[in-house]
Amino acid sequence: MVAPEGPRRVAPLGVWPGAAYPLGATYDGVGTNFSVFSEVAERVELCLIDRLGAETRIPLDEVDGSVWHAYIPAVVPGQRYGYRVHGPYDPARGLRCDPAKLLLDPYGKAFGGTFANDPSLYEHGRDSLGHTMTGVVVNPWFDWGSDRAPRHQYHETVIYEAHVKGMTISHPRVPPELRGTYAGLAHPAVIAHLKSLGVTAVELMPVHQFLHDRVLLDQGLRNYWGYNSFGYLAPHGEYAADPRPGGAVSEFKAMVRALHAEGIEVILDVVYNHTAEGNHFGPTLSFRGIDNAAYYRLSEDDPAHYVDYTGTGNSLNVRNPHTLQLIMDSLRYWIQEMHVDGFRFDLAATLARELHDVDKLATFFDLVQQDPVVSQVKLIAEPWDVGEGGYQVGNFPALWTEWNGQYRDTVRDYWRGQPSTLGEFASRLTGSSDLYEATGRRPSASINFVTAHDGFTLRDLVSYNEKHNEANGEGNRDGENYNRSWNCGAEGPTTDPGILELRDRQSRNMIATLALSQGTPMLLHGDEFGRTQLGNNNAYCQDSPLSWIDWTLADTHADLLAFTRTVFALRAAHPVFRRRRFFDGHPGPGQPACGDIAWLTPAGAEMTAADWESGFARSLTVFLNGDAIAEPGPQGERVRDDSFLLCFNAHDEALEFTVPGTEFAPEWEVALDCSAATGHAPATHAAGAALTVPARCLLVLRSRHRDRSAHIA
Repeated sequence: MVAPEGPRRVAPLGVWPGAAYPLGATYDGVGTNFSVFSEVAERVELCLIDRLGAETRIPLDEVDGSVWHAYIPAVVPGQRYGYRVHGPYDPARGLRCDPAKLLLDPYGKAFGGTFANDPSLYEHGRDSLGHTMTGVVVNPWFDWGSDRAPRHQYHETVIYEAHVKGMTISHPRVPPELRGTYAGLAHPAVIAHLKSLGVTAVELMPVHQFLHDRVLLDQGLRNYWGYNSFGYLAPHGEYAADPRPGGAVSEFKAMVRALHAEGIEVILDVVYNHTAEGNHFGPTLSFRGIDNAAYYRLSEDDPAHYVDYTGTGNSLNVRNPHTLQLIMDSLRYWIQEMHVDGFRFDLAATLARELHDVDKLATFFDLVQQDPVVSQVKLIAEPWDVGEGGYQVGNFPALWTEWNGQYRDTVRDYWRGQPSTLGEFASRLTGSSDLYEATGRRPSASINFVTAHDGFTLRDLVSYNEKHNEANGEGNRDGENYNRSWNCGAEGPTTDPGILELRDRQSRNMIATLALSQGTPMLLHGDEFGRTQLGNNNAYCQDSPLSWIDWTLADTHADLLAFTRTVFALRAAHPVFRRRRFFDGHPGPGQPACGDIAWLTPAGAEMTAADWESGFARSLTVFLNGDAIAEPGPQGERVRDDSFLLCFNAHDEALEFTVPGTEFAPEWEVALDCSAATGHAPATHAAGAALTVPARCLLVLRSRHRDRSAHIA
């Protein structure tokens, strides 16, 4: 069975040859150029869809370098379209052309309609018109006004990981019609909240157009996280308040413009490792029907099946130049046309797989390195995938920063009292030089995080020993089993005041450690006031209050919110916490006895090898010398700051610390006390004095510099 031929009407102004570049549908103010790549196609038809769903098929007779193209003067923004690709269908050889399928443009900038969970998307020879989405021609012009990229340096960056819908769907100060949308995220109330935390960049979970999996829809669930992309140049339409065809494009741009105006960068979580078409049982939506073998990694022994390094059914074929071109064109489009400031690459190790092994000098990274546009924005790798050898923390090229999974694990272990973590904790606190210094990278290459979308929220991290994913419908088998969490004495909700106080203190400890570590901190949305998912550590399918931010928590956990604002303000005010270079142990001018950092026992003595190797030791003092910052400021000036003592006590009882001697400073004042609800507990302590640090507590002391005129805020 093949697709019905249908009418072959030609637009009134005719069809011109057009151009092979740029790929996609490009409106120039008069008409639209259509261009699509397929090396395997024998014939390609452009299908223009009218408001009633009827199609006009236009043969693309011009072919240059396997790119099929035409220019149609009569086509304007709002026009819906798709393609039908005629060619061989032989799954055993990896060939899956099917002209019965209305195929989406891989370069589509907007999509309209919805996917019906219809057999035509899955079965060969059944016409999918009316059961699939369509591409939409968009108007490329937008009034950016005086928009400028904030371009924050990494060492001055604070990242906030957020979900477009979950961030605002229940926000009481966002108008109901804007909640859960790009416009809602740009609302002044939301921006004011971000600025109050010191956030300089929002890292948005996937906003590329994505598909809700059939298996989830059948269970009444949805692909909430969005790691199921098929439109790499299109903002996800469900997040737009603007209902017009292509309205998501202008609304997304307006969101970026509003955030930029307040000095906040926009980083996109992008999924170039796989697509929504899944494995050989999945739907034929776009890539599979256009050129299956070009876009996907196929099994060499059995091309009917897909190589899967992602756990989702397929892997994009980054060895193919046209697939690489799609990824690079997509990145440049989001930078140049949508004005975003960077990308976080999901399962980035997959992009480095040339053959089977992960190669950090793979073609994709070579292209990024030399690209004059992409190389200039923030590039963040999730440095692992599910394939063999896929854990690649510390192995990405010089331009890249990385989600530091070792930081997450070590900080969790330290504060829950695991033995033998002291030495590694010190390394993570100071920027993970063991992972990044050898490749010429700086501390900011470490994207430090304790929690992220994948796993427990911070509140759940201190409230649950075990995952509770029953709502996902998989018998609690999904999600990570080893979470390095501690429930502080009771599993889940409790009214015990002692347990609740301990959970609050543990939350403050980890937020403070995150804010005061060298590197680039990333805060998960809602952690600043105790968002919970009730122990669900894999809420990918929970598009519900379980995963949305509950903004009433900003009132019920106002102390934690105030604490978070305080500690990130402390970071912003003091360059000693956000150094551009690693500590080297060298002293500052006039301080022959004091290096830029010192590691001390609670008794105030310098740490020895035996102290570091003690399996039971869970406490130490870290001296940060504000007068020994070697790197200059942005205009070459010397940077001076206050000096700090960070007194860490992860023991289950209070310990007596000794304030170090006068060679460090004569007197210290308490700058932050994690045993206090908002962090404020003013007190002063002289050199050599005894100081009690409560159980499971970080205490931060400050010695004010006599002259901070050169201080960088």
